[in-house]
This record gives sequence, structure tokens and C-alpha cells, in this order.
Amino acid sequence: MINKKIFFQRLISNIDLALALVILVLMFISFTAIYSAGVNFGLSFKYISVQCLASGMGFICLLFLASFNYQYYKHLNKVIYVLSLVLLIAVLIFGSVKRGTKGWFDFGIISFQPVEIAKIMFILVFSSFIDAKAKKIKKASFFISTFAILAGHLMLIMMQPDFSSTLSYFPVTLILLFIVGVEPFLLLCIIIIGGLAVGIPLLKTFLDMQINFLQDKTFLTNIATCLRIGWCSGYILVAVLFLIMCSWGILWKFRIKISLIYPIVLCGAILLGCAVSITVEKSLKNYQRKRLVVFLNPKIDPRGSGYNIIQSKIAIGSGRFTGKGFKKGTQTQLGFLPEQHTDFIFSVIGEEGGWIMAQLTILFYSLFIWRALAIAKESRDRYGSLVATGLATMFAFYAVINIGMVMGMMPVTGMPLLLLSYGGSSIFSSLCAIGILCSIHIRKHTYF
Repeated sequence: MINKKIFFQRLISNIDLALALVILVLMFISFTAIYSAGVNFGLSFKYISVQCLASGMGFICLLFLASFNYQYYKHLNKVIYVLSLVLLIAVLIFGSVKRGTKGWFDFGIISFQPVEIAKIMFILVFSSFIDAKAKKIKKASFFISTFAILAGHLMLIMMQPDFSSTLSYFPVTLILLFIVGVEPFLLLCIIIIGGLAVGIPLLKTFLDMQINFLQDKTFLTNIATCLRIGWCSGYILVAVLFLIMCSWGILWKFRIKISLIYPIVLCGAILLGCAVSITVEKSLKNYQRKRLVVFLNPKIDPRGSGYNIIQSKIAIGSGRFTGKGFKKGTQTQLGFLPEQHTDFIFSVIGEEGGWIMAQLTILFYSLFIWRALAIAKESRDRYGSLVATGLATMFAFYAVINIGMVMGMMPVTGMPLLLLSYGGSSIFSSLCAIGILCSIHIRKHTYF
């Protein structure tokens, strides 16, 4: 039995000081930007109060999770998975609707989005599963179980519907499968399924929005017409599958021996991706699809779906090198920049802090990801390494998508910039994830 005093002394002495410093700097930048985003609308006190409350609760959980041996999660994976499903089902029954999504538990002063915690629970469960089944990665049962675990979350989240929250599951799943040694060809098939499932409905939407632009471009107009007509799309699909099988036959003729299973699996992935695209198209509302593709050309809908990106680019560009100064950003203070305290918080940083503060933010965020990956590398076991890598991937994916989004380089997905965007659920779950990272780091030195 370890003495409590000795326990906490070891806990504090083994804490990752570099990680702690980076987190504090990022949160300072976050509070400053959030305060400025709400000051001209009389909402700064509300924003900061909620953020402080959620951060306080998050730090308590961080300390608890850091002191809790992460290796127990591996043995509690079934319980954790069931709890995550219960949370996602409960919000569908008892949750409140915000911005068209029934994904919130509303407690009056503060509301909670369970999907943010469910993502972390998924990483714990999935890491445990692939760690235990690492020797069976070539068996069909492994992939069936993988898709079953993934589908359990994705289907419930899409029922809310919350498309943006489902996106982070794919890079996490792919990276963890790659680390455990799954064949790259199979990972490619997963990418094809996801790409077609999302890409087909979005391509249709983009071509519809570009209809006037396409009138003088016969080839693109024909593509748009084919995608609208079901039987034409079917002919294109059959042609692609036929081409794949013909290519395999030609390779065999030239004595390039490739097993028949490869073209069959590839064709199956294409068919599955096309089938899933029908479900995705029905799940996404028209305005959501427009928002996801308009970044390619915001001017096709400048007062609608493209408005957010246009204003965000103006804000960041007007900040120039040194910025306009704290509480002096015109796009921010005059309300031209939408969702400035949440999804577009980086635009506030870029406008008021300029290129210098934007780069400083990216630098500290990169240091945070680097520390998370270092923890994964130094972990005493594969399970800890997989969990840390999964969490690092999640944070990195959110950062790339969000920063790319506000700069007009990525779709407007509604994904926050973790640790920086306003949101009680976001900051609380982020600090919980960091607590797990701390637990993994601490236990590279000791077993307690």
C-alpha cells in the first residue's frame, strides 16, 4: 500500500512540465481571445465565467485521471464502450437541440455535449481492442469487429445529426490501424470508402452550386448531369469496376502476379462507399453540404454559405504582421466575423494579434502535439502508446481542419480548435484527454 504523501510527491515530481507549460500558454491565449470576442456585445463575462467553470472542472478531472493508472482502461474496455453508447443514446432521448443538432444535455447555466467525451472513450476502447488482437489483423473477423466498434458510435452521432464530430473518428482509426501493422492496401480501401461516402454527395452539391459557371465547360456539365441521373451514375460505376478487373487481367498477362483478392476487395470498397454515400446524403441537410464545399469558391454564395469564410479571410488578412491590437479588431468587434468565440477563434487571434500571434499559437499547438507523440513513443507498453497516439491524432486533426477552415483552405465543418475555442464540453474533454496523457507519461517511471 503506497502512502498518500509519497503518492502525490511522485505524481508531482513526474509531471510533464513542458506539456503543462504549453497547455497554460494556449489557455491564456484562449481566454484573451474569447474575452475580446465578446467584449463589444456585453458577453465577455458570460464567456469567461463558463470557460473558467469548465476549465476548473477539467483540471480536477485532469489531476484525477493523471493519478489513475491508465492500464486499467484496457481491462475495462467493454464497460467503457457500453457507457459511451449509453451516453450517445441518452442524448438522443433526453438531449436538447442546438443549431439543428440534438446533442446536448442542458443543465441551465452550463450544457454538456457527450460526444466530446465519447470520442476519448472510443480511443481507449479501440486501442485496447487492436492491442489485444494485434496478431489477428489479417483475419476477416478483426475488420468486422473494427467496423462494428466504429459503426456503433458513428450511427448514433449521425442520428443527432452531428457530421463534424464523426470526422475525427476516421484519422484516429486509420493511424491506430497503421501502427498496429494493418496492410496499407486495406487502409487505402477504408480511405476509399470514406472518401466516396462523403465525396459523392458533396460533389453533387458543388456542381449544382456551380451550374452557371459550368455552362461553358461541357466536360464538367456532363459530369454534373450524370451525377443527377441515377442510371448514368450506375453506368460510370460499372465502367470503373470493369476497368479495375481488366487492369488486373493485363497485369497477369505481363506476369505481374497479383492475387485476385486485391481487385475484389477494391471493387467491394468502391461499392460500399457508393452505398454509404446515399445514407450520408440523406443525413446531411442541404445547407450543411453547401457549407462543406463552398470553401472551393466562396464567391458562388457570398451572402450565404460563403459568408463565414470570406469574413474570416478578411479578418486574418487585415491583422497583417503585428495585428490591430487587443479589442481593436474591426471584423471581430463590429460583428462581421461569425462564431468568433468558437469555430473562428483563430481569426480573432490573427486579426488582433497579427501574423506573430497566429504563428506563436501554431508553434505552441505544435509543441503540444509533439509532447503527446513523445509520450506515445516513451510509453512502457503498446496500449499506452496507442492511446497517446490516438489522442495526439485527434488534437492534430482538429487543429489542421479548424485553422485550414478559417483560412479558406478547408471545409467549414463546425469543428472547434481544441483548447482555444469557447465551449465547456470542448475544454473539459480536452483537459480529460490531457489527464490520460499525463497518466501514460508518469507511469513510464513507476507502476503506481
